[in-house]
Amino acid sequence: MKLLVDERDLKFVLYEQLKAEDLCKYPKWEEYSKEMFDMALEQAEKLAEQEFYPTNKKGDQEGCRYENGVVKVPECFHQPYRLYCEGGWLAMADDPEVGGQGFPATVANACVEFFAAANWALLMYPGLTHGAARLLEKYGTPELQEKYMYKMFSGEWGGTMCLTEAGAGSDVGNLRTKAVPVGDGTYKIEGQKIFISSGMHDLTENIVHMVLARIEGAPKGTKGISIFLVPRLLVDDNGNLVDNDVHCAGIEHKMGIHGSSTSVLNFGENGKCIGYLMGQENKGMRIMFDMMNEARLFVGMQGQGHASAAYLHALQYAKERIQGTPVERMKDPGAERVAIINHPDVRRMLMFMKASTEGVRGLLHLTAYCIDRAEVAESEEERELYQGYVDLLIPIVKSMGSDLGFRVCETAVQVYGGYGYTSEYPVEQFLRDCKIAALYEGTNGIQALDLVGRKIAMKRGRLFKNAVKFSREMVAKFKKNYRMREMIEIYEEAAESLLQVTKFFGLKGMTDEFHVPLLYAKPYLDLFGDVAIGLNFLWQAYIADRKLQEIFADHNAKDEKAQRELLESNRSAAFYAGKIASAKFWMSQVLTQASGKARGIMLSDKSPLDIPETGFALV
Repeated sequence: MKLLVDERDLKFVLYEQLKAEDLCKYPKWEEYSKEMFDMALEQAEKLAEQEFYPTNKKGDQEGCRYENGVVKVPECFHQPYRLYCEGGWLAMADDPEVGGQGFPATVANACVEFFAAANWALLMYPGLTHGAARLLEKYGTPELQEKYMYKMFSGEWGGTMCLTEAGAGSDVGNLRTKAVPVGDGTYKIEGQKIFISSGMHDLTENIVHMVLARIEGAPKGTKGISIFLVPRLLVDDNGNLVDNDVHCAGIEHKMGIHGSSTSVLNFGENGKCIGYLMGQENKGMRIMFDMMNEARLFVGMQGQGHASAAYLHALQYAKERIQGTPVERMKDPGAERVAIINHPDVRRMLMFMKASTEGVRGLLHLTAYCIDRAEVAESEEERELYQGYVDLLIPIVKSMGSDLGFRVCETAVQVYGGYGYTSEYPVEQFLRDCKIAALYEGTNGIQALDLVGRKIAMKRGRLFKNAVKFSREMVAKFKKNYRMREMIEIYEEAAESLLQVTKFFGLKGMTDEFHVPLLYAKPYLDLFGDVAIGLNFLWQAYIADRKLQEIFADHNAKDEKAQRELLESNRSAAFYAGKIASAKFWMSQVLTQASGKARGIMLSDKSPLDIPETGFALV
């Protein structure tokens, strides 16, 4: 049994739900085919299983080592990193002109899921490099691209995003790193950045940093921030690498992702650090958000990867672990002991894990698909529609992916029982490694503020209105299936609750109680995510039910008994039945709570704001 990603479910999302092969009808991908997509998925799974996953536990145990300004990553990481870069995985969806393979983002994102499930700490090195290289591609001069970009896309050199500072954290506008114009178009960079993933390591000869800094005299706050390319080693006019006064002052000791180097970087300790402006002055935040969509989708995939591996490991364990008797014979001391998968409580936990991983998987790959559709849109209106879907989904998939990913890992530990708490089994590492996903690239509270404060109001609410329109059109189609009636009723009630809270926030935002939407932004995001996953499950259940009925008809399984027997013997039938079961579980156990969540938000309880500070605890 393969224990990283449910390949069958992944292909269901790609081909049966999203019809990813239809992307090959567009000129951009006319040279590609479903067979090529399948080949890429097969090779990604092979590399992830044979090279990435075997180094996951060892890399966690060995961790990164800081020695006199040099950071050593786990030795076992070097070979899989080299194979990953040689295989062209880093630039899989990028233009061949920059060394990429040109695949759709939908397929590249699907391949990432395998690597994310296998060894996230290792995947972070090329993942961050890709984001930095993309920014250089869009905003760098041809000279800078020639010097640095191609070696980044190939993985020969690394890349990072340097945003966070001590005392500023998520308050980016309070950063102190400064940029002083030299006079020749370059800037001297001075400052310190903390929590820099992949900030220093020995996987590559050079690392190119994208650094937020304020040019002397620029406005305070985020409006005065610019972004600079700052390589650790400069390429001089002769093509030689020379020191650029970028030094690592240490690495963090963390709960998880021990194989990922999280560094403290000092820029310009000796006044000799050179940076190159990306784009225009004071537009750093806007440029940074170009990287953020990719980065936040990537982090959502982190949660999904950990959840997927944790679920499949827990499922296998539940099938093998013999403990207890069947519930109907629990008072019989002579009853045969059975695998714990036979126990109702364990089944409930497994069902939660299955539904959560499948639900998040659907949203993540739908987001990547919308990125592709925006890329090949045949009109500006179509491009704006799909880009709007992406903008709305990004904070949701980042937050839901990381939050649900952690909950799935936590539940996996519970399925294992006491063994799950030990390092003998992998789920405790999945849990530790997953937690950071809710924190970096903007905490999930910040994702909620982005959704409520920016995305919902963007273009006078057009993004949200388009999503509601899409939902209603899809539901109208699903209503043709009478077997889905109860699920649709639950979904429509939940969707109406979300709509009412959205309107409520809009009204509150125009009063002196504007803080209420900020206070309950995260519960709102969670409600939005629940409903979005619910729509995704209706979509999947509609497809799965049609396929299942076809299988029943082909095997002449007309009554319940015959159908049950077929489900026990036919893997395809069992898969589709499992998809419908996931949808039912999500509706009954998650979306039925939507009205209560909405009521809780709209009560506008201000006790968290009204309580005096000392009222939290007399300490």
